[in-house]
Amino acid sequence: MFKSVNPKVDFIQLETSIKNWWAENNIVEKYLSKNDESSKRFSFIDGPITANNRMGVHHAWGRTYKDLYQRFKTMQGYKQRYQNGFDGQGLWIEVEVEKELGFKSKRDIEAFGIDKFVEMCKQRVIKFSNIQTEQSKQLAYWMDWNNSYHTMSDENNYTIWHFLKLCHEKGWLYEGTDVMPWCPRCGTGLSEHEIVTEGYQEIVHPGLFIRFPLSGSNKETTVEKERSLLIWTTTPWTLSSNIAAAVNPELTYVEVLVSKHKESDDKEILYLAKGRIKQSLKGEFKILNELKGAELVGREYKAPFEELPVQKGIKHRVIA
Repeated sequence: MFKSVNPKVDFIQLETSIKNWWAENNIVEKYLSKNDESSKRFSFIDGPITANNRMGVHHAWGRTYKDLYQRFKTMQGYKQRYQNGFDGQGLWIEVEVEKELGFKSKRDIEAFGIDKFVEMCKQRVIKFSNIQTEQSKQLAYWMDWNNSYHTMSDENNYTIWHFLKLCHEKGWLYEGTDVMPWCPRCGTGLSEHEIVTEGYQEIVHPGLFIRFPLSGSNKETTVEKERSLLIWTTTPWTLSSNIAAAVNPELTYVEVLVSKHKESDDKEILYLAKGRIKQSLKGEFKILNELKGAELVGREYKAPFEELPVQKGIKHRVIA
């Protein structure tokens, strides 16, 4: 009853063949003009992506949501503009161009020539808006890509100046004072958008303490017990990829004898930074030895997920 399904799908080839079929049959253009005669209108104004680098996965998520809503409205018969936007103005673009030129301060821009610097900023926007357009097409984000708007366009800038002129003529503009973050390096005030405060809040993440059992024995003490590095992390999801434990070679570490379990007399030896004892250990313990982090460098240990294929053949060592 059912056709067999190939369990080894070449997704890249499948994607390419579908895109080619769309192009050959003019599918995107048919979609964009599907509701041209409709009396119903749906207006979607795209919050423009900054054309400063290649798109990241978070941009892809956002664009997927935008496309979903517009497709839904298209299916309901609404006429739309399907206009994408690119943000081509702002401090981020300037800073990237300064990096390219090796500038150390804003004074370097004046020496270089403000007009030439502005033109390089524009060229960066054009370059990455073209790249982001192609990336968006690959996401099957169907828009009128030949009609994208740019915040750096003369049309946009003169419209803003005209708006401000009218506000001035009506007496709506006034000079005042405000408190805002200032960047001494960039020589400018920073907007909330540029310091990324919107939607952020201070939260507390649980810390995780893990034993990394050491290989071999330590001859510096006569107490023969299981020995482990005491590791602390707030990112436990990285433990499956762990290949090394880092110590500060100049820092003082301690060899501590502790109870292995709350309800047991079994003892074990842990190695940790001396300055972190109070924050890391509870209950009774005995310091057997002090040593520099350099003395731990090179020791091998057993990682928590050594059974994973990606960990095969990996020697887990303490590094400086």
